[in-house]
Amino acid sequence: MFMNYNFRESLFRILYWLVNKVDRNADILFMNFGFNDKNLLLPLDKRNESDRYSIQLYHHLAVEAEIRGRDIVEIGCGRGGGLYYITRNFLPASAIGVDLNRGAVAFCSRHYDQDGLSFVQGDAQDLTLKDSSCDVVFNVESSHRYTDMKAFLREVSRILRPGGYFLFTDFRYDHEMEDLRKELLLSGMVVIKERFINREVISALEMDDERRRKLVTKLVPGFLHKPALNFAGAKGSDTYNRFVSGSYVYFSYVIRKQV
Repeated sequence: MFMNYNFRESLFRILYWLVNKVDRNADILFMNFGFNDKNLLLPLDKRNESDRYSIQLYHHLAVEAEIRGRDIVEIGCGRGGGLYYITRNFLPASAIGVDLNRGAVAFCSRHYDQDGLSFVQGDAQDLTLKDSSCDVVFNVESSHRYTDMKAFLREVSRILRPGGYFLFTDFRYDHEMEDLRKELLLSGMVVIKERFINREVISALEMDDERRRKLVTKLVPGFLHKPALNFAGAKGSDTYNRFVSGSYVYFSYVIRKQV
């Protein structure tokens, strides 16, 4: 299992590096699997329509907490599209994106020009942010890469102000869910809402399949197409099939730090 993790992590780093290297036109601003629900029909302008499903994954979290006028942080911000969308549409007082990848942080700092929005390089399990420095923490499809989930949750609790919200969505193997619940319970924060969203994620992947395949063809060398399509959750890939079978569980949590 350790070897499998190392191989997967190395492949992820290669693909992440490749995206930062070759995506000169900023075609990729989001790196999540997306969310599609008939009850969530966002009015999006033409510029954002191509990223509809990834945006909707952020939106379904953002509506769960008061963001306007608050200080927010996204840990694992990737290419920054989600945090930029939230900053533009939910009007926080400040927004900080944190990512381990220096190339992603450099891209975000160049690409986004929005008052109150900034990006810093940092480790989710050992943040440099101050204690009680924010009201809302986002973590979207990033935590499955962390080697120490307990340390990450301690950091989330540390930087949140009393009464602050942790808005959290990601996936795990089905047999890992019990351990995740225990870790959340032991964090001292309180789970307000737990939701399983495989159906919405699968629907998003199906609706977005053509666009994802075109991006892989455009940006990725041919010998990496298969792992890149799996990374993108293309229909028929191992990742897609695991969501369909339920061996991957995609979850969404609203969590609050006690006052």
